[in-house]
Amino acid sequence: MRISSERAATCRVLFVCSGNICRSPLAEAIFQHMANADGLAARFRVDSAGTHGLHEGERADPRARRVAARHGIPVDSIARPVNSSDFEGFDLILAMDRGHLRELRSRCPAPHREKIRLMREFDAPGSDPDVPDPYYDDAAAFENVFDMLSACCRNLLAELRK
Repeated sequence: MRISSERAATCRVLFVCSGNICRSPLAEAIFQHMANADGLAARFRVDSAGTHGLHEGERADPRARRVAARHGIPVDSIARPVNSSDFEGFDLILAMDRGHLRELRSRCPAPHREKIRLMREFDAPGSDPDVPDPYYDDAAAFENVFDMLSACCRNLLAELRK
């Protein structure tokens, strides 16, 4: 991924799911934790948002916070919807599934559409393109999503370090 020279010092990454209470805050927290552990915190500004504002102002789902806490990662984000300034303000916008990808691309000004990618593009080749929504499932689904996002974040961080 290429980042414009004026933004090379800090890469701004936005993780997006539906309501910004499960997948995207987990991805944000995992990526930030990994960047911090690698001494790269100053190189990144990370945030998360939802394609809609149904949960605006709420903390992440307690199950998402619990699974992350079991791995030593705090999830502190507060849900917010994607806003029009995000398309210009972020260097990379990662959609959790193809529905989010379509929604984001439909709302994004043409010059910024190349910034929008699927999170699972950073997973093993041949993986399902969608991060499944664990909201209506059990704790095991949250653990599965955590593991999936961890692999994606590890690969994303490696790519962005290049």
